[in-house]
Amino acid sequence: MSAPEPVTVLIVGRGGREHALAWKLAQSARVRRIVVAPGNGGTAAMRGKVANAAIDELNFSGLIAVARAENAGMVVVGPEAPLAAGLADACHAASLGCFGPSQAAAQIESSKVFAKAFMQRHGVPTARYAVFTELALALAHLSSVDYPVVIKASGLAAGKGVIVPETMAEAETALYQMLSERMFGTAGDEVVIEERLQGPEASVLAFCDGKTLRVMPAAQDHKRAFDNDLGPNTGGMGAYAPAAIVTPALLEAIRETILEPTIRGMAAEGIPFSGVLYAGLMLTNSGPRVIEFNCRFGDPETQAILPLLQSDLLDVLEACATGTLDRIGVSWTSGSAVAVVAASGGYPGDYRKGDAISGLADAAEATVFHAGTRLDQSGRTLTDGGRVLAVTGTGETLAQARARAYAGIEKIHFDGMHYRRDIGAKAP
Repeated sequence: MSAPEPVTVLIVGRGGREHALAWKLAQSARVRRIVVAPGNGGTAAMRGKVANAAIDELNFSGLIAVARAENAGMVVVGPEAPLAAGLADACHAASLGCFGPSQAAAQIESSKVFAKAFMQRHGVPTARYAVFTELALALAHLSSVDYPVVIKASGLAAGKGVIVPETMAEAETALYQMLSERMFGTAGDEVVIEERLQGPEASVLAFCDGKTLRVMPAAQDHKRAFDNDLGPNTGGMGAYAPAAIVTPALLEAIRETILEPTIRGMAAEGIPFSGVLYAGLMLTNSGPRVIEFNCRFGDPETQAILPLLQSDLLDVLEACATGTLDRIGVSWTSGSAVAVVAASGGYPGDYRKGDAISGLADAAEATVFHAGTRLDQSGRTLTDGGRVLAVTGTGETLAQARARAYAGIEKIHFDGMHYRRDIGAKAP
């Protein structure tokens, strides 16, 4: 039996998640070449079998042209925006293999209204909620409920469309800003007022092919900007995996009560889900409840999960894209990984770009995944975003992984750099 042909992979995206995907796929003996569009300074510096292509994630014709020119056997879509806009559908129409859900299936993330109604239809445990398009009706509902709430823009708002008010006045202000001032634009055309659940959070991701799923190690993200979960919400300041709070028994319960019913329900409604189904969960006293679904790998969870993957990532992605996930197993190491994000000064508010980054070559204890970086003409690595790097340490224990992550990040410097020093510190 002859060996399979080497494969060229096009990865769509520019963040730390996409750098981690390129890093893991580059380890596959089956991968001949990886093109990242548009990529970042980290993927540009990988060289070897990895190269960037200066094509925006939403330039579908440009992405398809690159995939065809490179004879790509697989397109891997990282961010939610191109999935919500239908990139997977465009790839399929162009006879290109694609890892990622269809536009219809991506509604599980792109429309919180769709997701909540779907969960209600299929008995997936989640918080009580109501949907509004008019401020007066929303305010009336707010004054009628006897539980704390979360205010959510239904559409994609770059991770900023969720407000957790501490007072009635803050809740009223959030509704006014979304429905009257249009602070999130069309993403706030519909607003969800949702019961605020209590308990620790966890992220459980699963590879899916439309009918079969393979669960990844549970992770915990750290959303707040500063230590001890203080400061504003961010896109994520670090993550670790596996999260010990999600015991094997609890993980199996999450599979049975949340992940499997979701995959079955999507298929039953004629929109089978293929790709990564990401369940953001609250572990309440009454059991796990879905806070939200995402339709793709998380960031920075990916930078903590993929270093634990033993299987060939290309094999897994191909099985998801071709509906053959039931034919393969997915294996993981028994160790731990901790990813710590280095952010620009001022993030998640206003921040500057273009500061030189030093010490990257000295952080040998860890793996450094680039997010908001670029290379200048002389090859220097500069900051180019709010979340600049994710520095990941691995080890047989969580303590070893944490020590290596922090030993690595302490070698790195750029003006204004800040990071949390408690990623994974509260793990049991």
